Amino acid sequence: MNGGSTDFDAEGDDVLATLGLSEQDKAAIADFRRDVVEPSQTSLVLVDFWAEWCGPCKQLSPVIEKIAAEYADKGVRLVKINVDENRFIAGQFRVQSIPTVYAIFQGQPVADLTSARTEGQYRQMLDQILAQLPIESEASRQAEDLAPLIAMGEDVLASGDAERALGIFGQISDMAPDNAEVIGGKLRALVALGRLDEADGLLADLPEAVAKEPAVERGRAAIALARSATPGVDTAPLEARVAANPQDYAALFDLSAARMAQGDRDGAADALLAIIAGERDWEEGKARNQLLQLFEVVGLEDPWVSNQRRRLSAILFS
Repeated sequence: MNGGSTDFDAEGDDVLATLGLSEQDKAAIADFRRDVVEPSQTSLVLVDFWAEWCGPCKQLSPVIEKIAAEYADKGVRLVKINVDENRFIAGQFRVQSIPTVYAIFQGQPVADLTSARTEGQYRQMLDQILAQLPIESEASRQAEDLAPLIAMGEDVLASGDAERALGIFGQISDMAPDNAEVIGGKLRALVALGRLDEADGLLADLPEAVAKEPAVERGRAAIALARSATPGVDTAPLEARVAANPQDYAALFDLSAARMAQGDRDGAADALLAIIAGERDWEEGKARNQLLQLFEVVGLEDPWVSNQRRRLSAILFS
């Protein structure tokens, strides 16, 4: 950032007292410490420099206020500083045009957000900043509290007890209704129970931002995979077709779907990899897309997925 010194911490009191500052400037510094520096020790403070006569400032105001409210539980605060009333503070930041917006953490500027104008741009910037800083927030505290409960639900689901897992995720969702990991767990539990329409209904009611979260996308993939699977199919005729003609990719694909319905993910992956090895672009990459969807449902961090990815890479780059 191009700002100048912003050392307004308490240890600078004696220095500032020797600078011959006016009472107004001293009051401004005290206000800045109270409103920005102190809260920034644990929160991310957005400082919006503005003025009454500034048209762009008035256009930006509702946008940044909405974003600050939206991110409040993530530890974000908004402080608006009128440059006409706080010339000394604006001078310390070398504000040359307005609106100017800085993000402050632990008393220091960590990002210049002045280029942002839309809600989407602010969200993108804030998400990147928050991912890198140890911000204390209600959301982070809740995440710590929920983590062992979510892990319990995942363990129960992995063990095959989908009914109990659904109950666990349901109880957690009472505490955190918009938590993407909880919603994703509920979706996958519903899929395991064969309640696909109910899973579709849950998915349809989600806010757009939550629906795009990776954990929810994993649930969406589970629904799609379940709908493509064919339960109750006798695999013997399909296996006979493949034995007679290993290039019968339609039979291989149907065989993979039947094996998925039986819970045989190894067999399903084998059939899909056989298609990719024979004709990787078969029906516009249908087998590869199905395999990637299976990876997403199982979980990208799962050791089984890592092993299958190595097999896929060996085929693609051989």
